[in-house]
Amino acid sequence: MVTLKSPREIDLMAKAGAIVAGTLALVGDLVEPGISTEALDAAAEAFIRSHPGASPSFKGLYGFPKSLCISINDEIVHGIPSPRRILREGNIVSIDVGVHLGGYHADSAATFPVGEISPDAERLLQVTREALAAGIAEARYGNHVGDIGHAIQTVAEAAGFGVVRELVGHGVGQRMHEDPQVPNHGQPHRGPRLQLGMTLALEPMITAGDYATRVLDDKWTVVTADGSLSAHFEHTVAITREGPRVLTKAA
Repeated sequence: MVTLKSPREIDLMAKAGAIVAGTLALVGDLVEPGISTEALDAAAEAFIRSHPGASPSFKGLYGFPKSLCISINDEIVHGIPSPRRILREGNIVSIDVGVHLGGYHADSAATFPVGEISPDAERLLQVTREALAAGIAEARYGNHVGDIGHAIQTVAEAAGFGVVRELVGHGVGQRMHEDPQVPNHGQPHRGPRLQLGMTLALEPMITAGDYATRVLDDKWTVVTADGSLSAHFEHTVAITREGPRVLTKAA
């Protein structure tokens, strides 16, 4: 069931979203060759909890053990931070974070270069950013979920990249995952109609090769089946009369 939020609830989500944005900015500044994903996770959790009433959305969610999902190179999502996982020059690293505050969640992700990366990797990051922007532009009252997915798919596939099918964006609010699902592919004017007060996590997951995936033995980390690089960008967006409102940005 789709849960519509009042303007007051959307403002509360934006407060959580500002902490999310601050967390991503913090860990993005820390990303460098030689740092462990565990160190990034510890810094993020400390920052989130430094805000009264705020807690990491992911820690304990469905049994996930950490505050961040950190996914390197061919890992698409749900990588588990570890002191043994060290970032190396030339890697790309996707960092996904959620914050719970005042009864509401906000969710965002970004992919960062580790030192100098290849031109092909930089192009993947840029196109994924553009795909997210295209999806947000379609998150307007009266449009359909399919309009968002179609916009994301069009940008990614025009650049020769793959769009992951098995994983999707989602509604978000009092629960981290709410209806509706928001695929990153689709047809215009199809799927649920976008209503005022919807709050959606839009999150293109784009691959440099094929879009097929597999799950590692840890039962969490999803990787590209062909070993190609993957990038992930995400924002939480509210459907308002004034157009899409991005809730996961700095206050």
